[in-house]
Amino acid sequence: MALRAAGNVVVAVEDETDALRQIEQAVPALVVLDLALPRLGGHDVYRELKARPDTRDIPIVVVTGTDLSEAEARDFACVLRKPCDSDRLVSAVELCLRRASGSLLLPS
Repeated sequence: MALRAAGNVVVAVEDETDALRQIEQAVPALVVLDLALPRLGGHDVYRELKARPDTRDIPIVVVTGTDLSEAEARDFACVLRKPCDSDRLVSAVELCLRRASGSLLLPS
């Protein structure tokens, strides 16, 4: 809701399979990914996206309740620790979208 209120177009999905199906239909500018997913798991979704030529460059904002190594964290555009408030999520998404578009403007 916070991302929509900030003017972003958001496609919410039911699960990992639905996410991958939706991404096949319309490649998004950014993915917000929870690593604690019930079926495939967030790491598997990440690997699937990076394996595809049409989705490998999508910035991925990860939300997780577990600690990641520095090497793991470098794979993602941003890592947010749970619990994560909506303002921080919106700021991270907006910053990653600006970086992906080549803008050097930082949030004020």
